Amino acid sequence: MDVIVEPVKAISLDALTPLIIESEREGWVFLNRLADEWSSGANRFQKPGECLFLACSGNVIAGVCGLNIDPYAADPTVGRVRRLFVSPTFRGRQIGTRLVHSVIAAAHGTFRLLRVRTENPQAGRLYERLGFRRIHGEANCTQALTLLI
Repeated sequence: MDVIVEPVKAISLDALTPLIIESEREGWVFLNRLADEWSSGANRFQKPGECLFLACSGNVIAGVCGLNIDPYAADPTVGRVRRLFVSPTFRGRQIGTRLVHSVIAAAHGTFRLLRVRTENPQAGRLYERLGFRRIHGEANCTQALTLLI
């Protein structure tokens, strides 16, 4: 079945639960934060330029990735790639690449710089293949991509 990547304004936390469980099995808790922040209204990717993308195969969420104004930068033209995760079942099909490409495309015209922080070496390599450069010595950023506004 095809996987469709599209921006969403609402997410079903029940539909997200299997992805959260898979991420927890791998030792990641950031999808729990996504669900908690969505539920509380703390982050629904609704500020200017922000968006959340889901990769779906039918009714199954195969992956997720979001774009926020970077809360660690004192500059509203700096965006932050958030919560990238692809289900192990769907890996190897370029879904992570498609999600990040969607975020980059959405960032154009609003953000001059995209930043991300990852502890996952495989994700770091993905970002670098997509044009992000490695950042050293910053606590809240491991890769960054300069955009043309």
